[in-house]
Amino acid sequence: MSKLKIAIQKSGRLSEKSLELLKDCGIKISTSNRKLRTESSNFPIEVLFLRDDDIPQYVEQGVADIGILGENEVWEKDKNINNVRKLGFAGCKLCLAIPKDEIYTDLSYFENKKIATSYPKILGNFFQEKGINVKIEEIGGSVEIAPSIGLANAIFDIVSTGSTLLTNGLKQVETVVESEAILVANKNLDTEKQAILDRLMFRIEAVKQSSENKYILLNAPNDKLEEIIGLLPGMKSPTVLPLAQDGWSSIHTVVKEDTFWDIIEQLKELGAEGILVLEIEKMIL
Repeated sequence: MSKLKIAIQKSGRLSEKSLELLKDCGIKISTSNRKLRTESSNFPIEVLFLRDDDIPQYVEQGVADIGILGENEVWEKDKNINNVRKLGFAGCKLCLAIPKDEIYTDLSYFENKKIATSYPKILGNFFQEKGINVKIEEIGGSVEIAPSIGLANAIFDIVSTGSTLLTNGLKQVETVVESEAILVANKNLDTEKQAILDRLMFRIEAVKQSSENKYILLNAPNDKLEEIIGLLPGMKSPTVLPLAQDGWSSIHTVVKEDTFWDIIEQLKELGAEGILVLEIEKMIL
């Protein structure tokens, strides 16, 4: 039987989050004495631990069938692969930064400036679209020290907290793009491997839906049921059950995480009581 080969970053936050996602999907993978390759004991999948910037090439060539990596690496390597699904974790932003004592007004500041980066394609495309001429100095690491040693006037790099910039006498001036983890796939998967990927995506969708929703139960006065149900459409419609106490009903439904607090406040105003909020382990649509 075929196994689907999935490439993930061999270490770091993205690697841990990728393994956590597979675990949440019920896929058992041994990570003790981690090697460059391991197999699941209960799902037809083989995991390859690779450098994230090598994953797009390996997926394009079919060395790996699918991969999990940052969108920034997908954009930079620009390989002929399919973007299957954004995964909602390992978010970051790629920013332009300059020496903190420099005066910055707008992007015209960078005209004819030399910028150090590990992402020359993303940066070059950005300034080409803006019609600004820059000189790009491609370096593999320690980008933030480039201005202080005279290698460049500015840098373009991943920024999370900004503390590394401050430590090196820099300040962020522009966010060029925001990135998150994404699942990519080879464009020529055979029927058997595509079927395994479909099974994996079914599980991933269930996990992601559960993380983006809350299950709520509440008691509502019957004279406000219609208004409360209007706030709670649920997956099809809320479940309404009569309580032993006359004039009251229990309502069960699912609410999106990003609208949760606004809806709870409105429910309280309509007289809802005993609101219970539960995490959802898996959610099958």
